[in-house]
Amino acid sequence: MNLHALRLFYQAASLGSVTLAAEALHLSQPAVTAQVKKLEREIGLRLLIPQGRGVMLTEAGRHLAAEARRLFELEGHIEETLEQLKAGGAGKLHLAATYLPANFLLPKWIARYKRAYPGVGVELSTANSSQTTDLLLHYRAEIAFIGGIRLDHPHLLRTPWYEDEMCFIVHKRHPLAGARVSLEEMLQEPFIYREEGSFGREQLIGLCSARHLPAPPVGLQMNGLNETLRVVMEGYGAAFLSLLETREHIAAGDISRVEVDGVHMTNPVSIYTRKEESSPPAQRFIDMILAKS
Repeated sequence: MNLHALRLFYQAASLGSVTLAAEALHLSQPAVTAQVKKLEREIGLRLLIPQGRGVMLTEAGRHLAAEARRLFELEGHIEETLEQLKAGGAGKLHLAATYLPANFLLPKWIARYKRAYPGVGVELSTANSSQTTDLLLHYRAEIAFIGGIRLDHPHLLRTPWYEDEMCFIVHKRHPLAGARVSLEEMLQEPFIYREEGSFGREQLIGLCSARHLPAPPVGLQMNGLNETLRVVMEGYGAAFLSLLETREHIAAGDISRVEVDGVHMTNPVSIYTRKEESSPPAQRFIDMILAKS
């Protein structure tokens, strides 16, 4: 079916006049009449009957006009949706992140983004750095937020975003609570280590190696942040964690920070995208967090 002819017929049917349809479409009346006749021949049905200065719809014409209305309304909806997609106001945004940014940085920004762009569906996947990178490379995420490493990859762009300070923590009534001590003194405490490969563990061992000091004794090994914090809050040992992970508990008085002379280490969080143009929703999200961070 000729959609151009259908559009002209629908306009004439809606206005009840071929002449008015021609004026509205900035066409000549004979051109509109010719296209309607062509449509009638194509489908083998009479659609319009002249009536005075206007036209009357046949039964077939009424049915076709109703369906044409649905079609052109759908067309308008599609065009509107495409414009929203271009502007970043519709579609889906797939994010991937490691534990730290997923839990302590992104929730605030996702909430702000959803308030600004309610028509965009947002999906966040939390994984380790290797899995997060794979999600981005295999087009299952548009933006990746990776903490703990500064990864350089030939197919990815990295934008530094946040530097999270690392800190030593103990129980609120520990003798070192709130004190300033040397690293040697801090390392005398039994430490609660996170699992092998975790950023804090690797940083602590690397710090000791760089200072030519033995790593602190392993008092406990825990495979989760909450478990580590709970043990410290119950009064055992020390831990080396990020400030984002511990800030709320320090502020609440559940644990206390120990200042260690000459130690200033950070946990970098970077934004990664593929080396290609980001979708409008993804670019809007990146622009928002970089502008207001």
